Amino acid sequence: MKIAVAMDSFKGSISSMIAGRAVETGIRRVFPKAQICVRPLADGGEGTIEALIQGIGGNVFCCEVTGPLGGKVACKYGILKDGITAVIETAQAAGLTLVPENKRNPLLTTTYGVGEVIEHAIKNGCRRFIVGIGGSATNDGGVGMLQALGFSMLDREGKQVGFGAGGLENIFKVSDENKLPELKECTFLIACDVTNPLYGAEGASAVYGPQKGATAEMVQRMDSGLKQFAEVAKEVFPEADAAYPGTGAAGGLGFAFRTFLNGVLESGVKIILEETNLVECIQDADYVITGEGRLDGQTVQGKAPIGVAALAKKYGKPVIAFCGSLGEDAEVCNAAGIDAFFSIVEATVSLEEAMKEENAIKNMADSVEQIFRLINLHIFHK
Repeated sequence: MKIAVAMDSFKGSISSMIAGRAVETGIRRVFPKAQICVRPLADGGEGTIEALIQGIGGNVFCCEVTGPLGGKVACKYGILKDGITAVIETAQAAGLTLVPENKRNPLLTTTYGVGEVIEHAIKNGCRRFIVGIGGSATNDGGVGMLQALGFSMLDREGKQVGFGAGGLENIFKVSDENKLPELKECTFLIACDVTNPLYGAEGASAVYGPQKGATAEMVQRMDSGLKQFAEVAKEVFPEADAAYPGTGAAGGLGFAFRTFLNGVLESGVKIILEETNLVECIQDADYVITGEGRLDGQTVQGKAPIGVAALAKKYGKPVIAFCGSLGEDAEVCNAAGIDAFFSIVEATVSLEEAMKEENAIKNMADSVEQIFRLINLHIFHK
C-alpha cells in the first residue's frame, strides 16, 4: 500500500511535519510495510518557513530588522538546502501582531524591514525567493521595502519620502538607479491568495485598511496615495498595472514585488505543493491524507487541504482528512474533493488540553489507526 500524507499545521499545537509523522505512526500500526510519503504543507502564511525547512531541508536564520513601527525586531527566515532559495514571511518583519492594538496606524507602519531581510538573504547567497505576504500591518505599497533595497522614492525636493502610507502622497519620482545590484540576479515567487487591485473600492486601503487601524478618513487618504504611487511608478515601469489581481495584497506589497522586482503572484498552496513535489507522491498513491486544525466552510476557500484534495482528484485518488475540530458547514469539503473527514479529539476536554502537543500527536495517531483498521477490514473482505 502507498499513502501520500500532507497535513497543514494545527496552529498553536503541532507543526505540519509533526502532524504528518503522527499520521504515519497511526498507519504503520495497521500497515507496517506501507510506503508512506510525508510532505510538508502550508498556504504561504504563518508556518511556511517551518514547513519547508522541516520537509525539504535547510536552515533557519535570524536577523534584526526595522519593524512596522520603526523599532528593531528579530526576523526569522529560512534558506532551503539548495543554498539559494530563501523563504520569507513578511509578517515576521511587518506583521500586524507586532503592533499593539492602541498603536495600529497604517499611515505610519512600514515594510522597510521586509527589504532588510531580503538584503540579508542576498548577502547569504540567496537569489531565489519564496515570499508569503499575509498578515501585514502596513499599507505603504511596499515603498519601505523598496527603499531598503536601494530604490529611490523621492518627493519634490528630491528627498526620500517618510515611512508609512502617509508618505505615498508625497512621491514625485521613483528611481532604480541605486538598487542593490544583486537584485538583477534574483527571482521572486510571491504567495498571494487575494485578488484585490492596488486601489479603489476593492483595493488595499478600502478592504484591509480598517483592520490595520485606519479610520474612514485615513482609508481615503491612503487610497489616494496608492494611486499617486502607481501613476508615478508607471512613468519608469510602463508595465505597472495597479488593477492586476493581487497587487493590493499586504497593503500594496503585491504591487511593489510585481512592478519593481518582477515578482510572480501565485496561490500560496500552489507554490508549496510544487516546491515539495507532492504530485510525485500522489500519482501512484492508494490514499491521500490531509487536514488542518479546524475543518469548516472556510477550508474550501483556497486553504491548503483543499489544494491537496484538488491535486489528488486529478489522479482519481481517495482523500481522507483529519482535523482538530469540525465546523457546522464542514460538509462542503466533501464536494471540494475530501471524501471523508474526521476529528481526532477522542474525549470532552478543554481546548488547552486538546492543543497540547503530546495530546494532539497521540490523538492523531490513534484516530488514523482506527480509520486504517477499517480500510484493512474492507480490503480483507473484498
